Parts: sequence; C-alpha cells; structure tokens
Amino acid sequence: MEFSRDNGLPSIKAERYELTFPKDRPYVYVKEASGETVMELFVPSSIHSLADRDDTVEILGDWTIEEADGCYVASIEAKSSVWEKKLYRFRCEPLRFSYEMEVFGAGKLAEVNYFGGYYSGHVRWGSGFFCSGQRFKQGFNPEPNGQEINYFAPTGGSVIDLMGVPLPGKGDWFFTPPPFCFAFEAGQGWIGVGVEAKPGHNRFTEFTYHAQFGFHLSLSYEGHTEANGHYALPAIGFDFSDSEYGALAAHVRSLRERGLVSSKPAAGKPDWWKSPIFCGWGSQCYVAAVAGERAPNFARQELYEQFMAELDRNGITPGIVVLDDKWQAQYGENLVDEEKWPDVKGFIRSQHESGKKVLLWLKAWDPEGLPAEECIRNAAGLPIAFDPTNPAFEQRMRASIRQMLGADGYDADGFKIDFSARIPSGPGIRAHGDEWGIELMRKYLWILNDEAKKTKADALIMSHTPHPYLADVVDMIRLNDINTGKDVIKAMTLRAKVAAIGCPDAVIDTDNWPITNRSDWREYVKLQPELGVPSLYYVSHIDMTKEPLEEADYQLIRDAWAQSRANGGKGSIAEAARAGALTPGESGNPEAGNAAEKETVNGAWWA
Repeated sequence: MEFSRDNGLPSIKAERYELTFPKDRPYVYVKEASGETVMELFVPSSIHSLADRDDTVEILGDWTIEEADGCYVASIEAKSSVWEKKLYRFRCEPLRFSYEMEVFGAGKLAEVNYFGGYYSGHVRWGSGFFCSGQRFKQGFNPEPNGQEINYFAPTGGSVIDLMGVPLPGKGDWFFTPPPFCFAFEAGQGWIGVGVEAKPGHNRFTEFTYHAQFGFHLSLSYEGHTEANGHYALPAIGFDFSDSEYGALAAHVRSLRERGLVSSKPAAGKPDWWKSPIFCGWGSQCYVAAVAGERAPNFARQELYEQFMAELDRNGITPGIVVLDDKWQAQYGENLVDEEKWPDVKGFIRSQHESGKKVLLWLKAWDPEGLPAEECIRNAAGLPIAFDPTNPAFEQRMRASIRQMLGADGYDADGFKIDFSARIPSGPGIRAHGDEWGIELMRKYLWILNDEAKKTKADALIMSHTPHPYLADVVDMIRLNDINTGKDVIKAMTLRAKVAAIGCPDAVIDTDNWPITNRSDWREYVKLQPELGVPSLYYVSHIDMTKEPLEEADYQLIRDAWAQSRANGGKGSIAEAARAGALTPGESGNPEAGNAAEKETVNGAWWA
C-alpha cells in the first residue's frame, strides 16, 4: 500500500483498488487496479432518527489520513441538522477497504443511509438528496426469492432482509437471512459490498441497494436502537474477487477474521446429523389433497406409523425422521396434541430402537396459546409473536424444550425450525427487551440451542438462517421450500452455495418439497448428494400431481442415499463453495449480465 498526493489530492493505493479524496466535492473516487473508476462514493451519508431527517449542513475541515498497523485511515467530520456531529472514516487495508460512521448526540435510529443523504453544505452543488455513482455491469443478491432472480441491473434496486411471506413484494422468505452482502461485477472482477456489525449491534432488519442513475445503501432500524451520546454504526466492507461467490466468501471470511462472528469451528458432529432425512410433510400434503382438507390435520401418529412402514417395505431407511406441522396442540408452547399423538414417546422410542433419530417441527414466532404479556405486540396491543426477550416466556420455552427432548419427556433429538421469516418488524411494535433485527433472531435461536444442548448434548438444531452471525447457534441449514414451476436444479444449487459460504461448519438439509411433478423430483433426488444431506418428503405419491412412486423411484432414493452416506453428507458443490473453489462466473447469469451491461450508465452526476 502507498499514500501519495497527486496534484495535491490525497490518494491511497492498494493491490486491488485506489481511493482518491477530492477537495472540491463530498465524494471519494474508487478505482480498480487497472486505473478505471468504478465508484464515486458520496461521503456525508444521512443517519435518520425517528424524530427528524438528517441533513449534513457542513463538512468540518479536510481529510485526516493516518497510518497504523499496516493500514491507512482517512477521517472527516461533519455537522448535522439532527446530530451534534458525525464522523466518517475509510479504513484501507492491503486487499480491501471499509467505510465507517459514528454519530454524536441522542435519538432513535430509523433508517441509516450509506453513500447517500441530504446535503446543504456546499452552495455550488445546491441542496437535497445526493447519491453515489457506479460503473457496474450487474449486481448479485444472494437471497433466494420467489422469482428466482438473483442478478439485477445496477440501475435497479435490491433488498436482503429477515422477513417474508408469499405475498407481492415479500416473497424472499427462504433464507432469514443470508449474509448481508451484495456483489457487483465491475471492470476487472466482482466487488462484495457487505455489512460489518459488531456483536450485539446487528439490530437492523433489512439491507437495501437503492438505485436509478446513482445509488445508495441503507439499513432499517425501525426506531428500536437508540444513540445516547454516541453510536458507532456497522461498517460497510468492500472485498474484491474474481466471482460473485468469491466476493461473498471474502465478506464472510472478513467477518470471522475480525471477530464479528464466531470463527470457532463446530465441535465434532455426530454421524447421525449427516444421515438422510425423512420429513412427513409432503405425505401429509398428499393425504390432505386426497381428503380435501388442510395438511396440518394429518400430522397424526397412525399416519406416521404407516409412512414408516411404507418406507420399510421399499427398503428406504432414513437416519432422521421429522414430525411436521402440526403435531403440537398449540404453536406457542409446543406440547403434544394427545388426540393426534396418543403415545408420541412410544413412537419416538420405536424409531430409536430401529436406529433412527426424531426431530420435532417448530413454528417460530407464532404466539398461539400464549399469554399476551409474553408476546411482542403492536401499538393496538395485538400479540404478533412470542417474545424471547421476556424472562417469563424464556422460562416457559426452556421448560417446553426439556419436555420435548428430555428422557422423562418425549425424548426427541432436536428441532426443525420453520417460519423464521415471521420475525416481528416495524416501528410501532414493542418487545419486553432491547434486541431487534438479527439480534432478536439470535436471541430466540440462542435460547433454543442453549437449552437443547443442556438437555441432550447431541441435539440437532435445523433452521434456514445461513447468516454467519447465527452460525454458532444452529447445526444444520435447511435450503427451504422449492419454487414450483422454476428451475429446481439452478435454484437449489444457488441456495446450497450461499448456505455453505454463510455457515461453513453447518450440515445442509437439501429439502424436497413442494415439487412440480415426478420428473422434476427425480432430477432433484439425483442432485441432492452433491448439495448436502438428502431429504425425502414422499412415501408413495407426489402431492401436487398425485403421481405414484414406482420401484425405479425407490431405487433412485436408495442410490442417492448410499452416495450421501459414502461422502459423509457433505456434497461436493457445497464443499467447493466452503473452500472458495468456485470458478469465476460459474453460476453466472449471462443473459441478465448482458442486459445489465446495456443499462449501465456513468453514475457521476457531475460529469
């Protein structure tokens, strides 16, 4: 790295980038190693409070650039209409750089902008909202969505968040969340642009790329985080790679190296965690389709006994059995529905005797059956979710975990967590405690993991939360439901790569439901051992088409499961992603890339 002043302009040059700090405008120019400008980053970003919008009214002095511990740090201060002052900082390292912000004053954070904001501090440039410039070819969002569109034009927008339901504009509930990192293709490769929050400060719900002819980023805090005198916002890190997945992996690696997420490898995984899975949900759905009723009505012991008998007749031996929605009487407390399961402990015991483990399906956040005072509520007092920050609910939850896993209870072996995308979000919602955003998700998963391991040391916790900050409180990442009518191979391969990068120590459950038809199901069964642990949802028929499984299908399952057992449930594609061995553009989207390139513009508004 080197620092210089070219024509009086400070410049920091590293192996993959160069930053230049002009004196006559509030920008920092970012060049690739080739010397080509790829970004003009607007520096005095707005940090909005619930009380008011933040306008930067004055830049205080010039850039201060210092060298320390092998890196250069460039800092500048500004006055604000809302805060006492703001501090902006670029931290430049040999292979990457980051952007940091601090505010001084008091207020509750609403939206925090990065590289965009209101500015009235320079008469020459007028006033109003200013953005950054870019010369990207295309963008990549690692979050799965209902449209299976992960590549986007840099003049369009994109969001990574925790929430989602199958409704317009919210169909990204499959991972909750993936790593909060976009990747952008530039002239010489890809640039990862990701959030770097300190432990305890992952208090936001979504990370958004806003763009038209310029761009800016934002984090949504929704009024649940208070600056009381001083607050340091999460940094935005810039990592350089030859591929989009390489950029994502570099972001995650940086989080681990900086101690922002756990870097301690998981302890030795029990072999049974990596054995093929049978989940009864798909067969419940088939029985429900024939009967014309709701699938949760068929989470019944006599049916699951029939499911297991059918698998035995066809030589299918899973290592894990999942009792799915709705084995419990009420979602909030997770005590067995004795009408449906007159002897759940006996069923689990019989599975243990045949060498199988049993997971219980849990519906995250559902307040059904809980006292209102143990729930997160909206401004009208409506309970919208159970509240893991409430000591009374935590005590209730821990007791139910002991009941579900304890030898004197049901004696199950772990949990499959679903519906985590129903995590509360919004400015008027109130919880007992202080955690919000990813911190709230972590609180729930931490309680579950902590009590489960205390009760049964090898208990398995499965979720679809492949964010590295959550990696130490889950053991298995589920790829989640399949989008029917879409390219299942392409979609699930992407999910497996993102999951393996986000939580490299986790086992991957490949899922298996829903599926458009038997032909697509057959193709996916063949792929499953390459992605992770095979998961089977059907014992006799495909629920959507009512097509029966044939002997060739059972042989296909037996072969795939034998392959998975031979490779230890790892999956070569997932292993390559973990190791960073993906080739440039391996799973790229040439059509989207070409379209995006045609739309790319010079984002420098002053040119």
